[in-house]
Amino acid sequence: MMTTGMISRSIRNAAMYGMLVAVVGCAAGPEYHRPSLPAPAQWTRETPAATVAAVGAQGTAQRFDPSLEVERRWWTRFGSRALDQLVADAFAHNPNVDAAAAALRAAQENLAAQRATFLPSVQIGYSPSRQQNAVGTLSPTLTSGAAQYTLHTTQLTIGYAPDVFGLNRRTVESLAAQSEQQRAQLDATYLTLAANVVAAVIQEASLRAQIDAMNDIIAVDAKSLDLLRAQAGAGYANGLDVAAQVGALASAQAGLPPLQKQLEQTRDQLAILVGKTPDQAGPDRFDLTTLELPATLPLALPAQAVGQRPDVRAAEALVKSASAQVGIAVANRLPQISINASYGGSAEAFSRMFDAGNVFWSVVGNAAMTVFDFGALKHRQGSAEAALDQAAAQYRAVALAAFQNVADVLYALDADARALVAAEHAESAAKTTLDLTRKQHEFGYVNALALYAAEQAWQQARIAHVQAQAMRLADTAALYQALGGNGGTAP
Repeated sequence: MMTTGMISRSIRNAAMYGMLVAVVGCAAGPEYHRPSLPAPAQWTRETPAATVAAVGAQGTAQRFDPSLEVERRWWTRFGSRALDQLVADAFAHNPNVDAAAAALRAAQENLAAQRATFLPSVQIGYSPSRQQNAVGTLSPTLTSGAAQYTLHTTQLTIGYAPDVFGLNRRTVESLAAQSEQQRAQLDATYLTLAANVVAAVIQEASLRAQIDAMNDIIAVDAKSLDLLRAQAGAGYANGLDVAAQVGALASAQAGLPPLQKQLEQTRDQLAILVGKTPDQAGPDRFDLTTLELPATLPLALPAQAVGQRPDVRAAEALVKSASAQVGIAVANRLPQISINASYGGSAEAFSRMFDAGNVFWSVVGNAAMTVFDFGALKHRQGSAEAALDQAAAQYRAVALAAFQNVADVLYALDADARALVAAEHAESAAKTTLDLTRKQHEFGYVNALALYAAEQAWQQARIAHVQAQAMRLADTAALYQALGGNGGTAP
Protein backbone atom coordinates (compact mmCIF):
# COMPACT_ATOMS: atom_id res chain seq x y z
CA MET A 1 0.00 0.00 0.00
CA MET A 2 1.39 3.40 -0.98
CA THR A 3 1.80 6.00 1.75
CA THR A 4 1.12 9.71 1.47
CA GLY A 5 4.85 10.39 1.15
CA MET A 6 5.19 7.86 -1.66
CA ILE A 7 2.29 9.47 -3.54
CA SER A 8 3.80 12.94 -3.13
CA ARG A 9 7.15 11.70 -4.40
CA SER A 10 5.49 10.05 -7.39
CA ILE A 11 3.74 13.28 -8.31
CA ARG A 12 6.94 15.29 -7.94
CA ASN A 13 8.89 12.79 -10.02
CA ALA A 14 6.27 12.84 -12.76
CA ALA A 15 6.30 16.63 -12.86
CA MET A 16 10.12 16.75 -12.90
CA TYR A 17 10.22 14.21 -15.72
CA GLY A 18 7.72 16.21 -17.72
CA MET A 19 9.72 19.42 -17.28
CA LEU A 20 12.91 17.61 -18.28
CA VAL A 21 11.25 16.40 -21.46
CA ALA A 22 10.11 19.94 -22.16
CA VAL A 23 13.65 21.28 -21.79
CA VAL A 24 15.40 18.70 -23.94
CA GLY A 25 12.54 18.21 -26.39
CA CYS A 26 12.65 19.64 -29.85
CA ALA A 27 10.50 22.49 -31.13
CA ALA A 28 8.55 21.73 -34.28
CA GLY A 29 8.65 24.05 -37.24
CA PRO A 30 11.31 26.43 -38.57
CA GLU A 31 13.64 28.53 -36.42
CA TYR A 32 13.23 32.22 -37.12
CA HIS A 33 15.57 33.86 -39.61
CA ARG A 34 15.27 37.53 -40.52
CA PRO A 35 14.28 37.89 -44.19
CA SER A 36 17.03 39.33 -46.35
CA LEU A 37 16.85 42.97 -47.34
CA PRO A 38 18.79 45.03 -49.86
CA ALA A 39 21.72 46.85 -48.27
CA PRO A 40 22.31 50.05 -50.23
CA ALA A 41 25.58 51.86 -49.53
CA GLN A 42 23.80 55.23 -49.43
CA TRP A 43 20.28 56.59 -49.36
CA THR A 44 20.23 58.34 -52.73
CA ARG A 45 22.06 58.18 -56.01
CA GLU A 46 23.91 61.37 -55.13
CA THR A 47 23.59 62.79 -51.60
CA PRO A 48 25.16 66.25 -51.18
CA ALA A 49 27.33 66.86 -48.13
CA ALA A 50 25.36 70.03 -47.40
CA THR A 51 22.58 72.16 -48.82
CA VAL A 52 23.00 75.65 -50.19
CA ALA A 53 22.55 78.64 -47.89
CA ALA A 54 20.11 81.51 -48.20
CA VAL A 55 20.42 84.98 -46.72
CA GLY A 56 17.37 85.47 -44.53
CA ALA A 57 15.52 83.47 -41.87
CA GLN A 58 15.64 79.67 -42.18
CA GLY A 59 18.43 80.09 -44.71
CA THR A 60 21.09 78.11 -42.82
CA ALA A 61 23.04 75.61 -44.89
CA GLN A 62 22.30 72.14 -43.52
CA ARG A 63 25.11 69.59 -43.32
CA PHE A 64 24.49 65.83 -43.27
CA ASP A 65 26.63 63.95 -40.72
CA PRO A 66 26.71 60.11 -41.06
CA SER A 67 28.22 59.78 -37.57
CA LEU A 68 25.44 61.75 -35.88
CA GLU A 69 22.67 59.72 -34.26
CA VAL A 70 19.06 60.86 -34.09
CA GLU A 71 18.46 62.45 -30.71
CA ARG A 72 15.77 60.87 -28.58
CA ARG A 73 14.07 64.25 -28.14
CA TRP A 74 14.81 65.37 -31.69
CA TRP A 75 12.16 68.11 -31.72
CA THR A 76 14.29 70.12 -29.28
CA ARG A 77 16.61 70.88 -32.21
CA PHE A 78 14.08 73.49 -33.35
CA GLY A 79 14.94 75.63 -30.33
CA SER A 80 11.42 76.33 -29.00
CA ARG A 81 10.58 75.63 -25.37
CA ALA A 82 6.91 76.11 -26.13
CA LEU A 83 7.15 73.38 -28.78
CA ASP A 84 8.97 71.10 -26.34
CA GLN A 85 6.18 71.57 -23.81
CA LEU A 86 3.50 70.84 -26.40
CA VAL A 87 5.15 67.53 -27.30
CA ALA A 88 5.42 66.61 -23.62
CA ASP A 89 1.73 67.44 -23.11
CA ALA A 90 0.81 65.36 -26.15
CA PHE A 91 2.75 62.38 -24.82
CA ALA A 92 1.02 62.72 -21.44
CA HIS A 93 -2.56 63.32 -22.56
CA ASN A 94 -3.17 62.11 -26.13
CA PRO A 95 -5.64 59.17 -26.02
CA ASN A 96 -3.88 57.37 -28.87
CA VAL A 97 -0.88 56.92 -26.57
CA ASP A 98 -3.12 55.48 -23.86
CA ALA A 99 -4.70 53.07 -26.35
CA ALA A 100 -1.33 51.89 -27.69
CA ALA A 101 0.05 51.47 -24.16
CA ALA A 102 -3.01 49.43 -23.15
CA ALA A 103 -2.60 47.21 -26.23
CA LEU A 104 1.02 46.59 -25.23
CA ARG A 105 0.02 45.66 -21.68
CA ALA A 106 -2.61 43.26 -23.01
CA ALA A 107 -0.02 41.57 -25.23
CA GLN A 108 2.44 41.30 -22.35
CA GLU A 109 -0.22 39.76 -20.08
CA ASN A 110 -1.12 37.20 -22.75
CA LEU A 111 2.57 36.33 -23.07
CA ALA A 112 2.96 35.91 -19.30
CA ALA A 113 -0.14 33.72 -19.17
CA GLN A 114 1.20 31.45 -21.91
CA ARG A 115 4.61 31.16 -20.26
CA ALA A 116 2.87 29.86 -17.14
CA THR A 117 1.86 26.75 -19.06
CA PHE A 118 5.48 25.57 -18.99
CA LEU A 119 4.84 24.74 -15.32
CA PRO A 120 2.35 22.34 -13.75
CA SER A 121 -1.07 23.62 -12.77
CA VAL A 122 -2.21 22.87 -9.21
CA GLN A 123 -5.81 22.91 -8.04
CA ILE A 124 -7.23 22.18 -4.63
CA GLY A 125 -10.88 21.60 -3.85
CA TYR A 126 -13.06 20.98 -0.83
CA SER A 127 -16.59 19.60 -1.22
CA PRO A 128 -18.90 19.03 1.78
CA SER A 129 -22.30 17.37 1.18
CA ARG A 130 -25.27 16.13 3.20
CA GLN A 131 -26.82 12.96 1.72
CA GLN A 132 -29.33 10.19 2.37
CA ASN A 133 -29.19 6.74 0.77
CA ALA A 134 -32.24 4.92 -0.55
CA VAL A 135 -31.47 1.85 1.57
CA GLY A 136 -34.78 0.26 0.59
CA THR A 137 -33.49 -0.14 -2.93
CA LEU A 138 -29.71 0.34 -2.91
CA SER A 139 -27.00 -0.95 -0.69
CA PRO A 140 -25.69 1.55 1.86
CA THR A 141 -22.92 3.83 0.56
CA LEU A 142 -21.02 4.03 3.82
CA THR A 143 -19.35 1.07 5.47
CA SER A 144 -21.22 1.97 8.62
CA GLY A 145 -24.53 1.40 6.83
CA ALA A 146 -25.91 4.77 7.93
CA ALA A 147 -28.61 6.11 5.61
CA GLN A 148 -27.98 9.79 6.37
CA TYR A 149 -24.50 11.23 6.53
CA THR A 150 -22.32 14.26 5.86
CA LEU A 151 -19.37 13.66 3.53
CA HIS A 152 -16.27 15.89 3.46
CA THR A 153 -13.98 15.52 0.43
CA THR A 154 -10.71 17.33 -0.26
CA GLN A 155 -8.68 16.78 -3.41
CA LEU A 156 -5.35 18.12 -4.75
CA THR A 157 -4.96 17.86 -8.55
CA ILE A 158 -1.77 18.47 -10.49
CA GLY A 159 -1.86 18.66 -14.27
CA TYR A 160 1.11 18.98 -16.59
CA ALA A 161 1.56 18.86 -20.36
CA PRO A 162 5.22 18.26 -21.28
CA ASP A 163 6.18 20.43 -24.24
CA VAL A 164 7.72 17.48 -26.05
CA PHE A 165 7.37 18.84 -29.58
CA GLY A 166 7.52 22.53 -28.79
CA LEU A 167 3.86 23.46 -29.18
CA ASN A 168 3.93 25.66 -26.10
CA ARG A 169 7.36 27.07 -26.94
CA ARG A 170 6.21 28.13 -30.40
CA THR A 171 3.04 29.63 -28.92
CA VAL A 172 5.15 31.66 -26.50
CA GLU A 173 7.38 32.76 -29.39
CA SER A 174 4.35 33.92 -31.35
CA LEU A 175 2.95 35.87 -28.40
CA ALA A 176 6.37 37.36 -27.66
CA ALA A 177 6.55 38.56 -31.25
CA GLN A 178 3.07 40.06 -30.93
CA SER A 179 4.25 41.86 -27.81
CA GLU A 180 7.23 43.19 -29.79
CA GLN A 181 4.85 44.39 -32.47
CA GLN A 182 2.74 46.24 -29.92
CA ARG A 183 5.89 47.82 -28.48
CA ALA A 184 6.80 49.01 -31.97
CA GLN A 185 3.25 50.29 -32.45
CA LEU A 186 3.53 52.28 -29.23
CA ASP A 187 6.86 53.72 -30.39
CA ALA A 188 5.26 54.56 -33.73
CA THR A 189 2.44 56.34 -31.90
CA TYR A 190 4.93 58.50 -30.02
CA LEU A 191 6.93 59.22 -33.17
CA THR A 192 3.88 60.10 -35.25
CA LEU A 193 2.45 62.22 -32.45
CA ALA A 194 5.68 64.20 -32.04
CA ALA A 195 5.94 64.68 -35.81
CA ASN A 196 2.32 65.83 -36.03
CA VAL A 197 2.79 68.36 -33.24
CA VAL A 198 5.94 69.74 -34.90
CA ALA A 199 4.22 69.87 -38.29
CA ALA A 200 1.20 71.69 -36.82
CA VAL A 201 3.45 74.21 -35.05
CA ILE A 202 5.35 74.90 -38.29
CA GLN A 203 2.03 75.21 -40.14
CA GLU A 204 0.80 77.72 -37.56
CA ALA A 205 4.01 79.74 -37.84
CA SER A 206 3.77 79.71 -41.63
CA LEU A 207 0.14 80.82 -41.61
CA ARG A 208 0.88 83.65 -39.20
CA ALA A 209 3.69 84.85 -41.46
CA GLN A 210 1.42 84.64 -44.49
CA ILE A 211 -1.31 86.57 -42.65
CA ASP A 212 1.19 89.24 -41.65
CA ALA A 213 2.35 89.45 -45.26
CA MET A 214 -1.24 89.67 -46.49
CA ASN A 215 -2.02 92.45 -44.02
CA ASP A 216 1.02 94.37 -45.28
CA ILE A 217 -0.13 93.85 -48.85
CA ILE A 218 -3.62 95.08 -47.98
CA ALA A 219 -2.15 98.17 -46.33
CA VAL A 220 -0.01 98.90 -49.41
CA ASP A 221 -2.97 98.36 -51.74
CA ALA A 222 -5.16 100.63 -49.61
CA LYS A 223 -2.51 103.34 -49.65
CA SER A 224 -2.20 103.03 -53.44
CA LEU A 225 -5.99 103.29 -53.76
CA ASP A 226 -6.06 106.46 -51.67
CA LEU A 227 -3.32 107.91 -53.87
CA LEU A 228 -5.18 107.04 -57.07
CA ARG A 229 -8.41 108.54 -55.82
CA ALA A 230 -6.56 111.74 -54.99
CA GLN A 231 -5.00 111.74 -58.45
CA ALA A 232 -8.37 111.07 -60.05
CA GLY A 233 -9.82 114.01 -58.15
CA ALA A 234 -7.02 116.21 -59.51
CA GLY A 235 -7.48 114.86 -63.03
CA TYR A 236 -4.23 112.89 -63.15
CA ALA A 237 -5.91 109.42 -63.11
CA ASN A 238 -9.07 108.06 -64.62
CA GLY A 239 -11.88 105.86 -63.35
CA LEU A 240 -10.34 102.76 -64.92
CA ASP A 241 -7.18 103.19 -62.85
CA VAL A 242 -9.19 103.55 -59.66
CA ALA A 243 -11.34 100.51 -60.50
CA ALA A 244 -8.24 98.41 -61.15
CA GLN A 245 -6.80 99.35 -57.76
CA VAL A 246 -10.12 98.67 -56.05
CA GLY A 247 -9.95 95.19 -57.57
CA ALA A 248 -6.39 94.70 -56.34
CA LEU A 249 -7.37 95.67 -52.81
CA ALA A 250 -10.44 93.43 -52.87
CA SER A 251 -8.35 90.52 -54.18
CA ALA A 252 -5.85 90.93 -51.34
CA GLN A 253 -8.63 91.20 -48.76
CA ALA A 254 -10.28 88.06 -50.16
CA GLY A 255 -7.07 86.12 -49.60
CA LEU A 256 -7.01 86.88 -45.87
CA PRO A 257 -10.06 84.91 -44.52
CA PRO A 258 -8.89 81.52 -45.91
CA LEU A 259 -5.53 81.96 -44.17
CA GLN A 260 -7.26 82.93 -40.91
CA LYS A 261 -9.52 79.87 -41.23
CA GLN A 262 -6.52 77.57 -41.71
CA LEU A 263 -4.80 79.15 -38.71
CA GLU A 264 -7.74 78.51 -36.40
CA GLN A 265 -8.13 74.97 -37.71
CA THR A 266 -4.43 74.36 -37.09
CA ARG A 267 -4.78 75.63 -33.52
CA ASP A 268 -7.75 73.28 -33.08
CA GLN A 269 -5.58 70.42 -34.33
CA LEU A 270 -2.84 71.28 -31.83
CA ALA A 271 -5.37 71.31 -29.00
CA ILE A 272 -6.63 67.84 -29.96
CA LEU A 273 -3.08 66.49 -30.27
CA VAL A 274 -2.34 67.46 -26.66
CA GLY A 275 -5.60 65.90 -25.45
CA LYS A 276 -7.66 69.09 -25.12
CA THR A 277 -10.81 70.34 -26.77
CA PRO A 278 -10.61 73.15 -29.36
CA ASP A 279 -11.92 75.77 -26.91
CA GLN A 280 -8.92 75.00 -24.66
CA ALA A 281 -6.29 75.87 -27.27
CA GLY A 282 -3.28 77.34 -25.51
CA PRO A 283 -2.08 80.95 -25.74
CA ASP A 284 1.27 80.05 -27.31
CA ARG A 285 2.04 81.93 -30.49
CA PHE A 286 4.43 80.30 -32.92
CA ASP A 287 6.27 82.38 -35.52
CA LEU A 288 8.87 81.38 -38.09
CA THR A 289 11.36 83.66 -36.34
CA THR A 290 11.01 81.66 -33.10
CA LEU A 291 11.89 78.33 -34.75
CA GLU A 292 15.50 77.40 -35.47
CA LEU A 293 16.56 75.36 -38.49
CA PRO A 294 18.99 72.60 -37.37
CA ALA A 295 22.31 73.15 -39.09
CA THR A 296 23.55 69.56 -38.77
CA LEU A 297 21.34 66.58 -39.56
CA PRO A 298 21.90 62.87 -38.81
CA LEU A 299 22.29 60.51 -41.75
CA ALA A 300 23.24 56.99 -40.63
CA LEU A 301 23.79 54.21 -43.14
CA PRO A 302 20.56 52.72 -44.55
CA ALA A 303 21.09 49.27 -43.04
CA GLN A 304 21.54 50.82 -39.59
CA ALA A 305 18.85 53.48 -39.69
CA VAL A 306 16.05 51.44 -41.24
CA GLY A 307 16.03 49.10 -38.23
CA GLN A 308 15.18 52.04 -35.96
CA ARG A 309 11.89 52.75 -37.68
CA PRO A 310 8.93 51.43 -35.65
CA ASP A 311 7.03 50.36 -38.76
CA VAL A 312 9.94 48.17 -39.90
CA ARG A 313 10.31 46.68 -36.42
CA ALA A 314 6.58 45.97 -36.28
CA ALA A 315 6.70 44.28 -39.69
CA GLU A 316 9.61 42.09 -38.57
CA ALA A 317 7.73 41.13 -35.40
CA LEU A 318 4.87 39.91 -37.59
CA VAL A 319 7.34 37.71 -39.47
CA LYS A 320 8.52 36.23 -36.15
CA SER A 321 4.95 35.55 -35.10
CA ALA A 322 4.12 33.95 -38.46
CA SER A 323 7.22 31.75 -38.24
CA ALA A 324 6.16 30.55 -34.80
CA GLN A 325 2.64 29.88 -36.11
CA VAL A 326 4.14 27.42 -38.61
CA GLY A 327 5.74 25.60 -35.68
CA ILE A 328 2.38 25.54 -33.89
CA ALA A 329 0.70 24.04 -36.95
CA VAL A 330 3.40 21.34 -37.21
CA ALA A 331 3.24 20.55 -33.48
CA ASN A 332 -0.53 20.13 -33.65
CA ARG A 333 0.02 17.22 -36.05
CA LEU A 334 2.23 15.43 -33.51
CA PRO A 335 1.25 13.55 -30.33
CA GLN A 336 -0.03 15.64 -27.42
CA ILE A 337 1.09 14.31 -24.04
CA SER A 338 -0.32 15.16 -20.61
CA ILE A 339 0.14 13.92 -17.05
CA ASN A 340 -2.46 14.31 -14.31
CA ALA A 341 -2.14 13.30 -10.68
CA SER A 342 -4.64 13.65 -7.85
CA TYR A 343 -4.50 13.06 -4.13
CA GLY A 344 -7.28 13.52 -1.59
CA GLY A 345 -9.40 12.19 1.20
CA SER A 346 -13.07 11.66 2.00
CA ALA A 347 -14.73 11.06 5.37
CA GLU A 348 -17.85 11.78 7.45
CA ALA A 349 -15.79 13.93 9.81
CA PHE A 350 -13.64 16.77 8.55
CA SER A 351 -10.73 15.83 10.78
CA ARG A 352 -10.66 12.21 9.54
CA MET A 353 -10.41 12.87 5.76
CA PHE A 354 -6.77 11.72 5.64
CA ASP A 355 -7.01 8.80 8.05
CA ALA A 356 -5.96 5.38 6.85
CA GLY A 357 -8.52 4.03 4.43
CA ASN A 358 -10.01 7.44 3.60
CA VAL A 359 -7.25 8.53 1.21
CA PHE A 360 -7.51 8.20 -2.58
CA TRP A 361 -5.04 9.03 -5.35
CA SER A 362 -4.41 8.54 -9.04
CA VAL A 363 -1.72 9.19 -11.63
CA VAL A 364 -2.89 9.27 -15.25
CA GLY A 365 -0.84 9.73 -18.39
CA ASN A 366 -2.37 10.53 -21.73
CA ALA A 367 -1.03 10.68 -25.29
CA ALA A 368 -3.26 11.58 -28.23
CA MET A 369 -2.62 12.18 -31.88
CA THR A 370 -4.89 12.84 -34.82
CA VAL A 371 -4.34 10.09 -37.38
CA PHE A 372 -7.07 10.93 -39.88
CA ASP A 373 -8.84 14.27 -40.42
CA PHE A 374 -9.15 14.45 -44.20
CA GLY A 375 -6.04 16.65 -44.35
CA ALA A 376 -7.36 19.45 -42.10
CA LEU A 377 -4.19 19.79 -40.02
CA LYS A 378 -1.99 19.52 -43.11
CA HIS A 379 -3.85 22.36 -44.79
CA ARG A 380 -3.66 24.47 -41.64
CA GLN A 381 0.11 24.02 -41.76
CA GLY A 382 0.08 25.01 -45.42
CA SER A 383 -1.94 28.12 -44.53
CA ALA A 384 0.56 29.05 -41.82
CA GLU A 385 3.46 28.63 -44.24
CA ALA A 386 1.72 30.86 -46.79
CA ALA A 387 1.08 33.45 -44.06
CA LEU A 388 4.80 33.37 -43.24
CA ASP A 389 5.65 34.05 -46.88
CA GLN A 390 3.14 36.90 -46.88
CA ALA A 391 4.59 38.44 -43.70
CA ALA A 392 8.14 38.21 -45.08
CA ALA A 393 7.08 39.91 -48.31
CA GLN A 394 5.28 42.65 -46.38
CA TYR A 395 8.39 43.17 -44.24
CA ARG A 396 10.49 43.67 -47.36
CA ALA A 397 7.86 46.06 -48.75
CA VAL A 398 7.86 48.14 -45.56
CA ALA A 399 11.67 48.29 -45.53
CA LEU A 400 11.79 49.34 -49.19
CA ALA A 401 9.19 52.03 -48.49
CA ALA A 402 11.41 53.24 -45.64
CA PHE A 403 14.39 53.53 -48.00
CA GLN A 404 12.24 55.54 -50.40
CA ASN A 405 10.85 57.71 -47.61
CA VAL A 406 14.30 58.80 -46.45
CA ALA A 407 15.57 59.30 -49.99
CA ASP A 408 12.55 61.43 -50.90
CA VAL A 409 13.07 63.65 -47.84
CA LEU A 410 16.77 64.08 -48.65
CA TYR A 411 15.94 65.19 -52.17
CA ALA A 412 13.28 67.50 -50.73
CA LEU A 413 15.72 69.11 -48.29
CA ASP A 414 18.17 69.85 -51.08
CA ALA A 415 15.41 71.23 -53.28
CA ASP A 416 13.92 73.23 -50.39
CA ALA A 417 17.22 75.03 -49.82
CA ARG A 418 17.53 75.94 -53.50
CA ALA A 419 13.86 76.96 -53.61
CA LEU A 420 14.35 79.30 -50.65
CA VAL A 421 17.29 80.99 -52.40
CA ALA A 422 15.16 81.45 -55.49
CA ALA A 423 12.20 82.70 -53.42
CA GLU A 424 14.42 85.29 -51.71
CA HIS A 425 15.67 86.56 -55.06
CA ALA A 426 12.16 86.57 -56.48
CA GLU A 427 10.73 88.57 -53.58
CA SER A 428 13.61 91.05 -53.67
CA ALA A 429 13.21 91.52 -57.41
CA ALA A 430 9.42 91.85 -57.12
CA LYS A 431 9.75 94.45 -54.34
CA THR A 432 12.26 96.45 -56.40
CA THR A 433 9.97 96.28 -59.41
CA LEU A 434 7.01 97.42 -57.30
CA ASP A 435 8.91 100.38 -55.85
CA LEU A 436 10.09 101.50 -59.31
CA THR A 437 6.64 101.01 -60.82
CA ARG A 438 5.04 103.03 -58.01
CA LYS A 439 7.43 105.94 -58.63
CA GLN A 440 6.84 105.77 -62.37
CA HIS A 441 3.11 105.76 -61.71
CA GLU A 442 3.39 108.83 -59.50
CA PHE A 443 5.08 110.68 -62.34
CA GLY A 444 2.61 109.38 -64.88
CA TYR A 445 4.97 107.14 -66.83
CA VAL A 446 2.88 103.96 -66.30
CA ASN A 447 -0.81 103.41 -65.71
CA ALA A 448 -2.56 101.81 -62.75
CA LEU A 449 -2.73 98.45 -64.47
CA ALA A 450 1.07 98.23 -64.47
CA LEU A 451 1.09 99.12 -60.77
CA TYR A 452 -1.55 96.48 -60.08
CA ALA A 453 0.50 93.84 -61.90
CA ALA A 454 3.61 94.76 -59.90
CA GLU A 455 1.68 94.55 -56.62
CA GLN A 456 0.31 91.14 -57.56
CA ALA A 457 3.78 89.86 -58.42
CA TRP A 458 5.17 91.10 -55.10
CA GLN A 459 2.26 89.57 -53.18
CA GLN A 460 2.81 86.17 -54.75
CA ALA A 461 6.59 86.37 -54.28
CA ARG A 462 6.29 87.27 -50.60
CA ILE A 463 3.83 84.46 -49.85
CA ALA A 464 6.05 82.01 -51.77
CA HIS A 465 9.05 83.13 -49.68
CA VAL A 466 7.18 82.45 -46.44
CA GLN A 467 6.07 79.05 -47.69
CA ALA A 468 9.64 78.17 -48.71
CA GLN A 469 10.88 79.01 -45.22
CA ALA A 470 8.23 76.80 -43.64
CA MET A 471 8.92 73.96 -46.06
CA ARG A 472 12.56 73.74 -44.95
CA LEU A 473 11.42 73.35 -41.33
CA ALA A 474 8.69 70.84 -42.22
CA ASP A 475 10.96 68.62 -44.32
CA THR A 476 13.64 68.71 -41.61
CA ALA A 477 11.09 67.31 -39.17
CA ALA A 478 10.11 64.77 -41.84
CA LEU A 479 13.72 63.57 -41.99
CA TYR A 480 13.79 62.87 -38.26
CA GLN A 481 10.53 60.96 -38.61
CA ALA A 482 11.76 59.05 -41.67
CA LEU A 483 14.90 57.99 -39.79
CA GLY A 484 12.76 56.48 -37.05
CA GLY A 485 13.14 59.17 -34.40
CA ASN A 486 15.68 57.07 -32.46
CA GLY A 487 13.39 54.05 -32.46
CA GLY A 488 10.14 55.83 -31.67
CA THR A 489 10.89 58.59 -29.12
CA ALA A 490 8.93 56.84 -26.35
CA PRO A 491 9.62 58.64 -23.06
